[in-house]
Amino acid sequence: MPAPEAVAAAPVYGDDLQLALYQCYELHYRGFAGVSPDLEWDPDLLRTRAGLERRFLAALRADTPVHDSVEDAVGALLVEPVHGEGVSHFLRDEGELWQLREYAAQRSLYHLKEADPHAWVLPRLWGRSKAAMAAVEFDEYGGGRADRVHARLFADLMTDLDLDTTYGCHLDAASAECLATVNMMSLFGLHRALRGALVGHFAAVEITSSPGSRRLAEAMRRTGAGPAAEHFYDEHVEADAVHEQIVRHEVIDGLLEQEPWLAPDVVFGIDATGFVEDRFGDRLLADWRAGRSSLRTPLPATSRVREETAHIP
Repeated sequence: MPAPEAVAAAPVYGDDLQLALYQCYELHYRGFAGVSPDLEWDPDLLRTRAGLERRFLAALRADTPVHDSVEDAVGALLVEPVHGEGVSHFLRDEGELWQLREYAAQRSLYHLKEADPHAWVLPRLWGRSKAAMAAVEFDEYGGGRADRVHARLFADLMTDLDLDTTYGCHLDAASAECLATVNMMSLFGLHRALRGALVGHFAAVEITSSPGSRRLAEAMRRTGAGPAAEHFYDEHVEADAVHEQIVRHEVIDGLLEQEPWLAPDVVFGIDATGFVEDRFGDRLLADWRAGRSSLRTPLPATSRVREETAHIP
């Protein structure tokens, strides 16, 4: 267990703090092999987690530029830049198969438990917002069909990319910037006081997902990644276009109709999502444009990508 002094001294967006926080949170999901489930509620571990959370949340609040209103924050999400330069644009236009594999390996930390962090908010909602949120989550979980659960579809994508689909197996390879994107949604989801921020985060994900997924589907097709890899993002183009409307008009509006004082938290959740996603995207693009891997540990080589990655240090 890290001493309080070590928690206070660790760089808040660095590997040590983000990995420690991720491990604490994972005990509330599927845990780790060989680790007792009883540790989920271990008092010492919870105290350590609380110290990590305080630092992370304080940094997010200090570093995230926020809009003046929910309308402004949502409006900014709805505007697609004419000349986009983000990760999905890069992968669509010039990404190589090895970069798609790295992207999928890191995103697997969320997508293999897709929708789970958002489910924490359901008991904290009521009325319109709860019904709408449950409807979107039902879609994320496959509408009652195991073969259509989005986490299952992402595992199929990983199989097309010759990636190990074991839950959590790419944790050691993931950057701190990637971990922060997953930790933030767990932070918001596990704290009732942050339910507004979780709704804002969820809105940011659903509103921006459809156009980004369209670009990633094109990247999968262009590189010949495979039919399941294409299908995962094609599915999100359609589903999230519908979810966007539900989240905007039912989840957010329903929440603020009952608890209008949560509007600043919704804005914070939207803008903090953009902040951590931009940091992750900047890290990926900086590494790839420099011709180096974005991972902390390399992926096993496959016959399809061995020649592509021969030059990567």
